[in-house]
Amino acid sequence: MGTDELLAAGGRPADAGGRVADGGGGPLSWLSALERERRAAGLRRAVVPRRPGGVGEPLDLAGNDYLGLTRHPAVIEGGVAALRTWGAGSTGSRLVTGSTTLHAELEDALASHTGFDSALVFATGYAANLAVVTALTGPGDLVVADEYNHASLIDACRLSKAEVAVVPHRDAAAAEAVLRGRSWRRAAIVTDAVFSADGDAAPLRDLHAVARAAGALLVVDDAHGLGVVGPGGVGSLAATGLAGQPDVVATATLSKALGSQGGVVFGPPAVRAHLIDAARTFIFDTGLAPACAGAALAALRVLREQPGLAEATRTHARALATLTGAHEPAGAVVSVVIGPARAAFAAAQTCLELGVRVGCFRPPTVPPGTSRLRLAARADLSAADLRRAAAALRAAGVTTGA
Repeated sequence: MGTDELLAAGGRPADAGGRVADGGGGPLSWLSALERERRAAGLRRAVVPRRPGGVGEPLDLAGNDYLGLTRHPAVIEGGVAALRTWGAGSTGSRLVTGSTTLHAELEDALASHTGFDSALVFATGYAANLAVVTALTGPGDLVVADEYNHASLIDACRLSKAEVAVVPHRDAAAAEAVLRGRSWRRAAIVTDAVFSADGDAAPLRDLHAVARAAGALLVVDDAHGLGVVGPGGVGSLAATGLAGQPDVVATATLSKALGSQGGVVFGPPAVRAHLIDAARTFIFDTGLAPACAGAALAALRVLREQPGLAEATRTHARALATLTGAHEPAGAVVSVVIGPARAAFAAAQTCLELGVRVGCFRPPTVPPGTSRLRLAARADLSAADLRRAAAALRAAGVTTGA
């Protein structure tokens, strides 16, 4: 597995002919041949700018706005109020001028909501994952990683310079065997909580038991669990009773269920203090923009006031899974495996032509031969929306006929 990219069907090609310039025979001329290979394999991507929402716009089953909060009036006002108070940018790194009282308020609220002792906010979820793995592991250490981890975790493991052992998907026994069979200074098991392409859940309790028995750390990316999983969207760690454990560190993003942008690390206060001192993506990156912090804080307040949003998202995800014959989703993500990349793209294009935008995941995001449609449920989907989705998916040939 790789990045959590959104590959919506359609869009404008790279140029009028849909081709990449060949660089005129210079040092970039190899890009032309590579582009032809990608196009032949059905792996060519396009950047597709969205237009403002309105009548006639496609139904969005591709984005990650799981609770439907990115356009919520209170969330927008939270961002606007922060913009007026603090300005457009954070003006520097968190350690220079990029921390405001709003950031501190957001961190306290996030920790309280998820059941952790402390939280530290980053500019993106990607940066949060890089920070945790590279600051808590290094040369002489062992990282045991699920084979379907998100690209940010994969990159973090590579950058850590620790020994990395990739184990089969959701296999706690394999993780245990690796920890038992190798020597290490410190060790960590690293996994997604809800996997971004497959939509299934890691066996967190089993992995924690393995980590604790070995004296290892459990690091969990809950990007797709925060706001969706557990009562009131408390997240995967709280839902499994692992939040606040001294040997558990979690990350999440503010750009999915909370409808804003940014990343966060949860864990013991000692971890927070260490990341402030040692995490390069905290020390050297520009801090999260105040408007994003204000919007995320407002979204969290809406969720606390309307805890049923999380269950509504999961209910709609189950409906989409039943419609398509996909496996039971752990959160909002419904994965409909088709196989060949071209077939998956064609199915996504059919849906788009019928007014429903779905994600289309192809290699290297997913393994070869497992290209798929990725449907993202939202709390604010109506019965009419689900009927519209059913019609489009039926036309694309990916429903069970129900």
